[in-house]
Amino acid sequence: MDNKRISPRTPFKVRIRIEHPEHGELLLQSRDISDSGAYVLLENPESLLKIGDIVSGQVQGLPIEAPVVQMEVVRFDSQGIGLRFKRD
Repeated sequence: MDNKRISPRTPFKVRIRIEHPEHGELLLQSRDISDSGAYVLLENPESLLKIGDIVSGQVQGLPIEAPVVQMEVVRFDSQGIGLRFKRD
């Protein structure tokens, strides 16, 4: 598979609260992050989410409240999902 990544990935383990209109709130852990998105660990992601789904996400456990951002599911594999930050 060709790597079409524009932004380099940085390993980044943090809890992320994801909200989906149908599945509600999920508390997940990230694996890495870049300027354009994040990868979060999730068992059986294909049973909950599909490519193109829009979710809200917020990093948890920081000293200040992190912003809530909109993200689009762009890929999934057996370990989790790739999310792209939505830009206004």
